[in-house]
Amino acid sequence: MKKCTLALGCFWKPEENFKNKLGIIETEVGYAGGKNPNVTYEEVCIGDTGHAEVVRLTFDEKLTSYKKILDLFFKMHDPTQKDMQFPDVGTQYRSEIFYENDEQKKEAEEVLNEKNKEFNGKIETNISKIKNYCKAEQYHQKYIEKNKR
Repeated sequence: MKKCTLALGCFWKPEENFKNKLGIIETEVGYAGGKNPNVTYEEVCIGDTGHAEVVRLTFDEKLTSYKKILDLFFKMHDPTQKDMQFPDVGTQYRSEIFYENDEQKKEAEEVLNEKNKEFNGKIETNISKIKNYCKAEQYHQKYIEKNKR
């Protein structure tokens, strides 16, 4: 099993969208990329921790590839918006691919370059080494699933 961590706006919808995709074994929402190893939702919302809201995926490489996940990532949000995914605004809603190793970094750069051609050079997605990931509070996990009516 492999892991990948992606920021594409508010973490609730991406978690819901990824959870039933072929090869996705587990989804978890959290925060990554900031200054501190442990943060709360309230701290991230203030905007000075440097964290993004993320979905962390555990996937089976025999059933799906990292590249396929990245293709879905670019389809699930607007990567041309800087520090927001309408209507959510703030650096915690940025578009970012957090890589785990050099292989993921290389693939992320390749996919981003392909997508940037499709989007006429307007992609705002960052690629960064994963740092200071922490799991979000329990009430955020599977939020849409728990709150369906």
